[in-house]
Amino acid sequence: MSTLSRDRLSLGEKLLSVSWPFVMLITMVACVGFVSLYSAAGGHVEPWAGKQAIRFVIGLAGMIVVSVIDIRWWMRLAYPIFIAVILSLVFVDIKGHIGMGAQRWISIAGLQLQPSEIMKIAIVLALARFFHGATAEDVKNPLFLVMPLGLLAVPVGLVLAQPDLGTAIMLISVAGGMFFIAGVSYWMFGVVIAGGLAMLPVAWHFMHDYQRQRVMIFLNPESDPLGAGYHITQSKIALGSGGVFGKGFLHGTQSHLNFLPEKQTDFIFTLFTEEWGLVGGLALLALFAVIIVYGYFMAFNCQNQFGRLLSTGIIINFSLYIFINIGMVMGLLPVVGVPLPMSSHGGTAMLSVLFGFGLLMSAHVHRDVKVTRRGFDMA
Repeated sequence: MSTLSRDRLSLGEKLLSVSWPFVMLITMVACVGFVSLYSAAGGHVEPWAGKQAIRFVIGLAGMIVVSVIDIRWWMRLAYPIFIAVILSLVFVDIKGHIGMGAQRWISIAGLQLQPSEIMKIAIVLALARFFHGATAEDVKNPLFLVMPLGLLAVPVGLVLAQPDLGTAIMLISVAGGMFFIAGVSYWMFGVVIAGGLAMLPVAWHFMHDYQRQRVMIFLNPESDPLGAGYHITQSKIALGSGGVFGKGFLHGTQSHLNFLPEKQTDFIFTLFTEEWGLVGGLALLALFAVIIVYGYFMAFNCQNQFGRLLSTGIIINFSLYIFINIGMVMGLLPVVGVPLPMSSHGGTAMLSVLFGFGLLMSAHVHRDVKVTRRGFDMA
């Protein structure tokens, strides 16, 4: 289809251009989450599975709406969305709600929102907007990178103040991925990594006691199995006790006897694997892998740079959720409180992921649209 005809797609044609197999894959992952949350509640829809299903239906409808909006409008809105989320993070630090020892939530019309989750998408939008139209010479100029580094530093600083180390790590990681895709020179990554390693002693000094404790427990979880190491110890027991085929639906002893903490959020993959075993866990990972590969396929088919950068950033963000969460519950990474996307209980995380997928599909639907450097050519 030509650029001109793609610009003139009707709403019906745009809906037909939506990747419905991709929507089906997303729905399958969400269904795994519903089943797991139903099991976490001992075979009851409340308090988690029912709310999660409602959020998913709302988020799915929103995702479709986002997907049919012209990608050039999202380019126009990239910086305003980023600024709005920055202001919400500032509001969190001033008057946010405290939960589990951190100040991360705000109330809007009676709804609890976690702006740091939304920032994971907002930073992708902002960086895609900045790097769109940049030449190879631009991205190899260190001075050119001062602004995107500033765009990253502000939300990372605000998130660390909450404190939320896991989200800060994700923001830095997804930004690093986008810098790489944009063509930043390898030696610049080397300088940043070397500087980061040199700053580790300083960072260690400013970390909270519980954060330092998490790192120490990661290195030696058996040092305090009934205290700080309890979460990861019980997670490993549950993962191992599931065996090859699992204990069966609703028969996970570690979770249903309440040995497994946070089974509906951070450790939902552990609950699922205890009941469905190695086979079930690998099947879920395979489903995630298909979504990631499919997402990259859509990204690489975008004919405009903004769409490619945006789509790639969304998939990197989604991949990091999975990598960090599963590495965390298996004891391969420190426990940092990153949910499993569309499976762990939590409204803001699910809606943010679905909003990101809506942007990905908008880039796919409008993949042949010409996007100028400023993004204002709506001809």
